[in-house]
Amino acid sequence: MTARDTSHLVALMTGLSRERQRLAAARTEQERALRTVWVRQSEKEINAEERFLGMTETDWNEPEMSADDLMAELMA
Repeated sequence: MTARDTSHLVALMTGLSRERQRLAAARTEQERALRTVWVRQSEKEINAEERFLGMTETDWNEPEMSADDLMAELMA
């Protein structure tokens, strides 16, 4: 199985994070409205990229190993 190239997804998520920071720092109602549109568009792009990569929500939420297995590896 080949690993997925998620570099574009990571770049989109980084951009979304920065845009959310700019939205939080917006000074006027007009700026907030504009940045809200940009944040929503970025979220749509991320969803589309995740679908393109065949990723599901469980890909992000389920750890690859249990906490007990992780502790055992760390203690070994």
